[in-house]
Amino acid sequence: MTKWTQWAAAGLGAALALVLTVEAGAQETRRYDYATNSWVTASAATPQGRRLSQRRPAAKFMRTQVRIDTKEKPGTVIVDSSKKYLYFVEGNGMATRYGVGVGKEGFGWSGRMSVGRKAEWPGWTPPAAMIARERKKGRILPAYMKGGPANPLGARALYLYRGGRDSLFRIHGTNQPWTIGQNMSSGCIRMMNEDVEHLYSRVPRGSKVVVIGPNGEGSKGVYAERGQVKTDLISALFGG
Repeated sequence: MTKWTQWAAAGLGAALALVLTVEAGAQETRRYDYATNSWVTASAATPQGRRLSQRRPAAKFMRTQVRIDTKEKPGTVIVDSSKKYLYFVEGNGMATRYGVGVGKEGFGWSGRMSVGRKAEWPGWTPPAAMIARERKKGRILPAYMKGGPANPLGARALYLYRGGRDSLFRIHGTNQPWTIGQNMSSGCIRMMNEDVEHLYSRVPRGSKVVVIGPNGEGSKGVYAERGQVKTDLISALFGG
């Protein structure tokens, strides 16, 4: 198995955002806490549950319009894993910048791909090898998880293809917005659900995706950000 294939297989762990929801009077959510490497069960009705659902990433990772120098055509997606930013190139020196979460140590990668498939509220089928591996760690994965708010792939998914084949890497949403700006996935690119919905509507199948690695691999000549575009008060209050 090549190193690329190993990374790609691990990329299906996009889903290691693992969230299992159970009904027990009040809804409880079982989340894997990467900070403590342990499972946490929290009810939405408890202070802890509310804190988890309300935690937001740092302000610098909020969606914003920026000036950008790049030779990439409008419609291209650029992911800078080292800075935890995803850019949608708009043309005329402008881009929308989104905060993202990227692969943890050992799962970073770089390269050029394209969007081969798109899905709204995608389902998730973990591979048998992953199910067996996680079971040994005491984590029980479902054979299939239907799409919805509890699904680790979030509200939308863009499936990245390389050479006409599914790379097993994804750009997808997350129900753990506090992980944006951090290295926590198994190779996939995660976004806040509201951001991946915004991006999804702008990126058709076949769109080019350029990923810069965690140590800057593949960054030469790709882009240079020239600063944030100032917005008026209305845009600042209600978003764009």
